[in-house]
Amino acid sequence: MTAEQRAGSFSIVPNYDNDDEAWSVDDIGELQVELPEGHTNSCDNISQFSVDSITSLESKEPIFIAAGDIRRRLSEQLAQAPTTFKRDPEDPSAVALKEPWEEKVRRIREGSPYGHLPTWRLLSVIVKCGDDLRQELLAYQVLQQLQSIWQQERVPLWIKPYKILVLSADSGMIEPVMNAVSLHQVKKQSQLSLLDYLLQEHGAPTTEAFLTAQRNFVQSCAGYSLICYLLQVKDRHNGNILLDAGGHIIHIDFGFILSSSPRNLGFETSAFKLTSEFVDVMGGPDGDMFIYFKMLMLQGLIAARKHMDRVLQVVEIMQQGSQLPCFHGSSTMRALKERFHMSLTEEQLQLLVDQLVDGSMRSLTTKLYDGFQYLTNGIM
Repeated sequence: MTAEQRAGSFSIVPNYDNDDEAWSVDDIGELQVELPEGHTNSCDNISQFSVDSITSLESKEPIFIAAGDIRRRLSEQLAQAPTTFKRDPEDPSAVALKEPWEEKVRRIREGSPYGHLPTWRLLSVIVKCGDDLRQELLAYQVLQQLQSIWQQERVPLWIKPYKILVLSADSGMIEPVMNAVSLHQVKKQSQLSLLDYLLQEHGAPTTEAFLTAQRNFVQSCAGYSLICYLLQVKDRHNGNILLDAGGHIIHIDFGFILSSSPRNLGFETSAFKLTSEFVDVMGGPDGDMFIYFKMLMLQGLIAARKHMDRVLQVVEIMQQGSQLPCFHGSSTMRALKERFHMSLTEEQLQLLVDQLVDGSMRSLTTKLYDGFQYLTNGIM
């Protein structure tokens, strides 16, 4: 058979003379999706995979992997110590997401039969079925624009747009947010307040690690507060807000934005979610970091309205002929433009930011919605 005919072929060739080297699906125990590249000189009793058709342009030699080596690596992988979060039957992803991505990559690579290859990579993706991700895509594009605007204007706001690939009207793929778990899982697993959890993770209030995490929290909270205000993001319970290893908060699930809200009730009336726990992390309403938070919001809003057309252009393109719930009603675009407050002076904008922050901090509907989510879905 020629090399061209072998390209892309896959065959299992167990050594029936040596029972220790014969293997089956039961020996594997766990599947990992990998991209094998390159080749090795190991020629033991093997499973053979030709990578001609994938990446090996320099050599047409097949890869030889010992079945015993596969068993050994996978057994070692399964024997690894658990992560710091306990497994939750209602949210099994929490354990996997708590583990730092770099450690996950190292652990899986050590257990992979292809881990020795220099071009080995581990890719992570969330596959969604039954959901229309076009609103998520719209939110991603707006977040990208705002991130670019703030970087251009040198405003130190931090957000994390995650990539969206829409495959059909009810399916698609989402880029996972690495090294982050939901505030719900943080509270449920640690049984601590948000401030106490950050102190536990990063050290005493005067340490460099905690001060860095606190600054990261403030910069990300200010960024997402502006996004929630401009896009009217709803359904902001603690299952839809993540906390990463560096102290940043990250909002996910933009299924309710602009004109849409859960069951179209418009229950969440605050401009954004700003709980007493968030304020405590910032040092309280009289703390320097809380003042810094409001200053960042003002700077971010000034920068955003300076480049308002870039944001509106993205939304208007998606609105053309769209039946998405976020565009229901004739006033959607007009209301979005009004939230940039082009007619206000910077002094008036400062007063507006103070009002938005004070109203969100004291919002009764935020507390009621969190209580509703706890009673109905167990979200803390």
